[in-house]
Amino acid sequence: MLNQINIENILFIDIETVPEYPSYDDMPDNFKMLWDKKAESLKKEENDTPDILYSRAGIYSEFGKIICISAGFFRNKEFRIKSFYSDDEKNILNEFAELLNTYYNTRKYLLCAHNGKEFDFPYLSRRMLINDIKLPDLLNMSGKKPWEIPHLDTMELWKFGDYKHYTSLELLATVFNIPTPKDDIKGSDVARVYWDEKDLQRIVKYCQKDVITIAQLMLKYKRKPLLQEENITVIS
Repeated sequence: MLNQINIENILFIDIETVPEYPSYDDMPDNFKMLWDKKAESLKKEENDTPDILYSRAGIYSEFGKIICISAGFFRNKEFRIKSFYSDDEKNILNEFAELLNTYYNTRKYLLCAHNGKEFDFPYLSRRMLINDIKLPDLLNMSGKKPWEIPHLDTMELWKFGDYKHYTSLELLATVFNIPTPKDDIKGSDVARVYWDEKDLQRIVKYCQKDVITIAQLMLKYKRKPLLQEENITVIS
């Protein structure tokens, strides 16, 4: 199947999310009450109180927000990356929706992310609806049959039908000997870097690195040569 897909028709994406408010105490009372209920289902230890667990809120689209979307695509031998980032989530989502509506609005195009079907694609769709943004065709699943959904997931492709198997992007990059830049943050650090250190640019670079790694992984799946650093361009 993958050999039949033109890699230039794939848009590789990654998103970074954080809790919608800086801390548990900053939440409006109605959201605080609902988070307390959510926290009960997340609790594993006695000291797992709602305020401590709030650092995980960013992974839930009802309690988090998107602060960065990085998108990459192949053109000939070049891989280009464009990032949308801001403290204003609606602005990010509008710009990304415009990209999809303008350049990726025919059935030949596909979105690709790692664990995208479980996280990136539904999170993007839900946050667009919350922000009153019309879903682009590439995210609108309404009425589509499973084989008509234009999404690729590098983690799902690695499962080979094993639905219980989870493999991180970092592990696959190591297994396939894909070079990745050394980073000083991990996914679990994003909320702290955003809310406490207010360093969004640092998060953008981390997000772009993941998009490059996803593209490299797809090249490995297709048994193609890896990208070289000189063939990667970041579009401002």
